[in-house]
Amino acid sequence: MQVAIFSRILKERDEPFIQELFDVLHEHGIAAYVYAPYLESMKGRINFKMNVGSFEGHTDFKMRHFDYMITLGGDGTILSAVTHIRETGVPILGINLGRLGFLATVGKTQIKEAIGLLVKGRFYIGSRRTLHLDSDPPLFEDMPFALNDFTILKRDTSSMITIHCYVNGTYLNTYWADGIILATPTGSTGYSLSCGGPIVFPDSNNFVLTPVAPHNLNVRPLVLSDTSVIAFEVEGRGDNFLCTLDSRFEVITAKHQIAIRQGDFSIKMVHLKDVGFLDTIRSKLTWGVDQRNH
Repeated sequence: MQVAIFSRILKERDEPFIQELFDVLHEHGIAAYVYAPYLESMKGRINFKMNVGSFEGHTDFKMRHFDYMITLGGDGTILSAVTHIRETGVPILGINLGRLGFLATVGKTQIKEAIGLLVKGRFYIGSRRTLHLDSDPPLFEDMPFALNDFTILKRDTSSMITIHCYVNGTYLNTYWADGIILATPTGSTGYSLSCGGPIVFPDSNNFVLTPVAPHNLNVRPLVLSDTSVIAFEVEGRGDNFLCTLDSRFEVITAKHQIAIRQGDFSIKMVHLKDVGFLDTIRSKLTWGVDQRNH
């Protein structure tokens, strides 16, 4: 078995857990390839009991065979990892070294157990849909996709911006707001949720359209079919606006014509058995817990 290891920063407090991961991989005879910048930061801090390879980006996933990618961090780390995996279909196992973690569901104290279950095949693969951005002029070069969400936000002014929205070519609404979010089911537990959007199950074939601080209180989030094409035009007192795909951003103007559609590929996630979506949201959001007694 060959696994890719991805993270963005090695924090001192996480070193014992990273060491445990590589020790467990060695015990099972699993070959590890580490993201090159992360591997460089490990020198003199992590003791490797086996030879460790490296990878640098998307090209490696097209040219080499990886059975899985293991991410070390939070959900943001997984979003970064997706930019390397893209359409190659390598499943991701997220080990949560961060805080909330709806995607990175394996706790840092569960590393040995998780790798053991992976080796024994005691897991299932879930598929997470992406969204794709079409724009004139083009944006985001060769990565116009997102696993979580797309947003348009105000940038150079404190004033609201105006966003005209169309669904399949038909006018939907004009939003006077600080911005707008179009989230996938995966992204429904992220920025959209913090702005009042609903939680949508991962296997739902939907988009969630959520305004950010809308001026009109009767404007509510909408759930749309992900077979729809949602187009946006933006204007405001400032000349520039912020456009994001997950954690990546570009500056746009009123001249940009933008449309969002279902992505061309899905992202595969490794789920250990007995840990489903309901368990995750119940745990992360402390549902069913009387906080008065804690």
